[in-house]
Amino acid sequence: MKSSNTVLIALFAALIVVLSLIPPIPLPAIPVPVTLQTLGAMLAGAMLGPVRGALACLLYLALAAVGLPVLPGGRGGLGAFFGPTGGFLVGLVAGAFVTGWLARRLAGRAAGGAARFAGYVAACVVGGIAVVYACGVPWLAAVTKMGFTKAVLAVAVFLPGDLAKALVAAWVASRVERVWPMLGR
Repeated sequence: MKSSNTVLIALFAALIVVLSLIPPIPLPAIPVPVTLQTLGAMLAGAMLGPVRGALACLLYLALAAVGLPVLPGGRGGLGAFFGPTGGFLVGLVAGAFVTGWLARRLAGRAAGGAARFAGYVAACVVGGIAVVYACGVPWLAAVTKMGFTKAVLAVAVFLPGDLAKALVAAWVASRVERVWPMLGR
């Protein structure tokens, strides 16, 4: 791996840490707070591509696993992976990979700014929301014993905010691409 790739992976892992340390917003009756972690995963995937984006998220999770307080609320350690948010944490890696893969396919091949932006939005929605939810919701249901349907309904509260994060990530990625082209990444 080139040293520039290592630096980019570390930089985006640090970005996810910063976004995670912005105080989470707890919601009543739901053990999962509103955080900006998924925004970081979407940005990593869209801007670094599938492999480096997933590696940035994996590095972030490794820092959390060894006990550094990098998770929302200043948490860290392996215990966080076995709580209600554990599936969402693991889903960040898969979400960043899918976001990066789709961004290359959809935005990377788009002709024109609007089509490129739409490609990034689609990549962020599918990878950063659908994939992360697909990993997190079953885990939430199993850990809290609330049932899958109830877990889906509980997590639906986060959808408007996550859609806003997808739009922000797509906008940032499309703007950055003007000076840092995705082709060749």
